Amino acid sequence: MSRVQKGMVAGLAATVAVSMLELGNLAIGSPVMAFPAFIAETLGLHDNLMVGWLVHLAIGVLVLGGGFGFLYAKLPTSTAATRGIVYAVGAFTVLLVGIFMVGDPRIFAGSDGFGTVGWMLMTHAIFGIVLGSVYGILMAREKRELRAMVGAAPAH
Repeated sequence: MSRVQKGMVAGLAATVAVSMLELGNLAIGSPVMAFPAFIAETLGLHDNLMVGWLVHLAIGVLVLGGGFGFLYAKLPTSTAATRGIVYAVGAFTVLLVGIFMVGDPRIFAGSDGFGTVGWMLMTHAIFGIVLGSVYGILMAREKRELRAMVGAAPAH
């Protein structure tokens, strides 16, 4: 499995983990905006949560997961989980800068504005922990398999 594929698998696991938190956020009726709702609002589809969930899944798996696999070796720190946190918080920073530069920053102007930013930072950090941890497990498994193959008997 390639690094990008491992990243996409890790991105799926991380997206599912964060989606569970987002479902809880929506279920309790929290004033803090869930990320799929935030995506739908940013795209101008205010009440269409299905599009928000689909875009959330695509971004988590394809963009963030695949990108993490591609950039893994270049990220600072020494453990997979901390690399995941650095990467996800970096993605969060890019998201905020993008919204403030080309988007509508008024999305944070409501009574839950700072709470939404805090919630998104926390969920991105959790996303990063899961992303890095699962990626690290996949890398370790591949190394074990390679060592087993090197020490294996000849095929003939």
